[in-house]
Amino acid sequence: MIKVLIVDDHQMVRLGTRRLLEDEPGIDVVGEASSGEEAIEAVDTLNPQVVLMDVQMPGIGGLEATRRCLRVAPDVKVIALSMHDAEPFPSKLFEAGARGYLSKRSDPQELVKGIKKVMAGHRYIGGDIAQNLALRPFDEAQRSPFELLSGREMQITLMVIKGMTATEMGKKLALSPKTINSYRYRVFDKLDLANDVELTKLAIKHDLIGAESAA
Repeated sequence: MIKVLIVDDHQMVRLGTRRLLEDEPGIDVVGEASSGEEAIEAVDTLNPQVVLMDVQMPGIGGLEATRRCLRVAPDVKVIALSMHDAEPFPSKLFEAGARGYLSKRSDPQELVKGIKKVMAGHRYIGGDIAQNLALRPFDEAQRSPFELLSGREMQITLMVIKGMTATEMGKKLALSPKTINSYRYRVFDKLDLANDVELTKLAIKHDLIGAESAA
């Protein structure tokens, strides 16, 4: 029996995923979490074998939560779930240790297939995402400037876009505000930007977030 933890900040998404998986022989949903922070605690207490990790959530988000879950349980298999099919999200999640990446628009049976594949020791990428990654080297015009960022820089970028202050980010990531601001200015330098407003506009342009999320 494969023990699965569902992590998503939307209750209806968690409920729908639970109902799908509870009907699948050989899979046992052992718990749910609504944030990255809750996911880390649940991994420690519930000992799931697979974590279905929403990428964009309040708080530390799925990227940082993936890193921390793997520190708590190095053998846990994280499958990232996101509405973002294009880079930089897939690469950043795999760099953080995820074993799979699926679009939330994927067919339900692909999710089940992904769970079984990662449990068998393989990586799994949803078909539509795999195609995007395969074509990426041949389509320079579609490449995201955010691919230039490191994993930590990407995490700081996502928090800046949410409107979090350096102090708030520091508390979430256990870093000093000075260190947070060093990362921010490094991001500005890499992307040739001047401030948080320009960063948010660039994020919207490249579909890093929806325009409504930046309001």
